[in-house]
Amino acid sequence: MHPKNINYQETNMDDERIEERIARKAKNNELPCAVAFDLAQQLNMSPGEMGRQADRMKLRLVKCQLGLFGYLPEKKIVKPADTVAPELEAAIRNAQENDRLPCAAAWQVAEKFKIGKMSVSAACETLGIKIKPCQLGAF
Repeated sequence: MHPKNINYQETNMDDERIEERIARKAKNNELPCAVAFDLAQQLNMSPGEMGRQADRMKLRLVKCQLGLFGYLPEKKIVKPADTVAPELEAAIRNAQENDRLPCAAAWQVAEKFKIGKMSVSAACETLGIKIKPCQLGAF
């Protein structure tokens, strides 16, 4: 997991230098989810602050690691799983907040079960569970 609730001002970098680092990683005004998380960690920013910074820079977040947004032509690429193991279903349901699975919790479930993040989102598709909110603030 990435650090949470860390004020990016602690990086000893001014806003302009932070923007330069982010802009170097963006292509065609797009910033992939995985790149945003890597940058957040490098800059000691929370994922949420990275998402807000990308928004201020008018960058579009793409290629969600859960497969939920940022893919062409259909936007999302996750498909429902054929089956969901009872243990996985229980973990997902236990991690829900307000009948939704937070993105951060989906990542934790993936780590716990040693499966890919998209496997968790595929299970959620099958179970009819929405993943929200996004750690970067995209949804």
